[in-house]
Amino acid sequence: MKYYLIVGEASGDLHAAHLMAALKNVDREAEFRFFGGDLMAAEGGTMVKHYKEMAYMGFIPVLLHLPAIFANMRQCKEDIVAWQPDVVILVDYPGFNLNIAKFVRAKTRIPVYYYISPKIWAWKEYRIKNIKRDVDELFSILPFEEEFFREKHQYPIHYVGNPTVDEVSAYRRENPKDMNAFISENGLEEKPVIALLAGSRRQEIKDNLPDMLKAASAFPDCQVILAGAPGISPDYYARYIGKAKVKVVFGQTYRLLHHAEAALVTSGTATLEAALFRVPQAVCYHTPIGKVISFLRRYILKVKFISLVNLIAGHEVVKELVADSMTVENMRNELHFLLKDSVYRERMFAGYEYMSQRLGPPGAPQNAARVMSDLLKK
Repeated sequence: MKYYLIVGEASGDLHAAHLMAALKNVDREAEFRFFGGDLMAAEGGTMVKHYKEMAYMGFIPVLLHLPAIFANMRQCKEDIVAWQPDVVILVDYPGFNLNIAKFVRAKTRIPVYYYISPKIWAWKEYRIKNIKRDVDELFSILPFEEEFFREKHQYPIHYVGNPTVDEVSAYRRENPKDMNAFISENGLEEKPVIALLAGSRRQEIKDNLPDMLKAASAFPDCQVILAGAPGISPDYYARYIGKAKVKVVFGQTYRLLHHAEAALVTSGTATLEAALFRVPQAVCYHTPIGKVISFLRRYILKVKFISLVNLIAGHEVVKELVADSMTVENMRNELHFLLKDSVYRERMFAGYEYMSQRLGPPGAPQNAARVMSDLLKK
C-alpha cells in the first residue's frame, strides 16, 4: 500500500520513522512519500519537503512566513492528489495537518488517519468539529484522551500506547548504568547529578535557565549538568550561564537522565522521559507577567496540570512551578525535598509506577501499524 505521512517537527520525525518501520513489518509492499525529516528518510521512500522548511513557531514568525506556509500547504495538497496514496497519515502538527485533512476529505476519497492526536483537551477544543468531520481514524498515545474523545465528544479513538515508553525502555535495556564512563567521557566530578532540562526553544532557555541555575547552585555537594538541545549552540547557552558552575552535554539527554539524582524540567515530553527514568523532578516553566498568566490559566486551559506525568496519573505526582510560582526559592526548596527526603522521593516513585501502568507496555508503533493495516484491508 501507499502511505503519505506529514510531520512538522523533530519529534514527529522520530515517531513517524518508528511507525514507518512498523508498517513495513506488516506490509511488505509498503511505499512511503512524506513531508518529514532525516529519520523518516532513513526508512525509505520519497521526501517531498523537510520539516525544517516548515517549522515556524510563535505568532510573529508565522505571520512573517505566511506566504511560505501557504505555498507548503498548496504543494502538499497537489502532491497528495497526484500520488493518490491509500491513506494519508498525519502526525501531530495540528495547525498544518488539520488544514490538509479538510482538503483531503473534501476533494478526494483517500482516508485520513491521525497518529498522535491534537491536544485539544488543553486548548482549542473547538477543533473537535474539524476532527469529527475530516479524520477517519484517530490514534492516541495518551490514555486519558480515550475518555475525553469517547465520552465527552462521542468520537471513538485507538489508544495504542506511548512511543516514549518504547524509546526509554530500549535505551535502558541497551545501556546499563556506567557512572564512571559518564564521568570520564564528559569531564565530570564524582558527585550526585542534578539534571537541568531547560527547554528546546531559545525563548524557553532564555526564560527558564538563569533561575534554574541559581536554584541548583545552592547544592554544592551535587554537580549541575544541563542537557543541550538540538540546534542550540554552546554560545547561546553561554549567554545565560554566566559564571554558574554547570556542564553542558549535547546529544546525551537519556544518558544524563539515566544517571541523575534529581532534575528541574520544563513541561513537555521531557517530564515523561524523566519519570520513565525514575528521576525525581520538579516541573518549572517561566512566563512573562507571571501573575496575569496564572490568573488566565484558570480560564483558558481546560486541564488542571501542564506536565504529562500529572495528566496521565490524574493527580499531582510532581510539583509544577509555573508562571508566578516558578521562583528561585520555590525551586530550591523543591530540590531539597527531591534530594534529601527519602519519603518524598518514594512517594514520587510510587506515582511514577502508577503512571507507567496507565501508559501500558512498549509497542506503540507496532500497535498503531497493526490497527492501521487491519483497517485499510477492510
